[in-house]
Amino acid sequence: MRTGGDGVGGTSILVIPKDLPGVSVRKLPAQGWWSGNTTAVDFDNVEVPAINLVGKENAGFKIMAAVMNGERIIAAQGAVRQARILVEESITFARQRKTFGKRLIDHQVIRHKIAQMIRRVEAAQSQCESLVYSMTQGAIPADIGGPTALLKVDCTSAFEYAVREASQVFGGNSYIRGGKGVLVERLSREMRVAVVGGGSEEVMIDLAMRQAKL
Repeated sequence: MRTGGDGVGGTSILVIPKDLPGVSVRKLPAQGWWSGNTTAVDFDNVEVPAINLVGKENAGFKIMAAVMNGERIIAAQGAVRQARILVEESITFARQRKTFGKRLIDHQVIRHKIAQMIRRVEAAQSQCESLVYSMTQGAIPADIGGPTALLKVDCTSAFEYAVREASQVFGGNSYIRGGKGVLVERLSREMRVAVVGGGSEEVMIDLAMRQAKL
């Protein structure tokens, strides 16, 4: 909430209970995460006690910057986990499905698709572990802001790639809500929130380069 002048130095973090007069919350229909809490919050002349201030006044951006690192790391690792599910599902399906007299996985083009998915997933996983290790060794939020932003881009990009390739492996089965491709269809919808939530790819790359001060 803006409590001061223009720019990042004029915002504060406030706890605003949803039962305060003037606060209304409504759930929004979303593409994925149907059980989630994607909501719109409207404020109409809401009075918030000063005691509800979190931290110091006009220091909200610094708090959010530190919190967003954690959110982005969770999003990155979650994207890797979901991409790994797509790899597992693709292998299982390709072993069962037969085309032109042999298993789908026996076709070189399908094996290559799976190999590329695995390559992207394992590279993203390694980056997650490297960043978390640097945190255990004392890296502070200011040190990892840029690397975390780039990590989110790489991990969600791997997820996005895995969705596409798994859909190709499953064919029409990936388009049906149910059956053997149920997870592929669901993750194809839920992938978008991973890519744009917590900062889009474009914002993340720009943030990392600004912090690098090239």
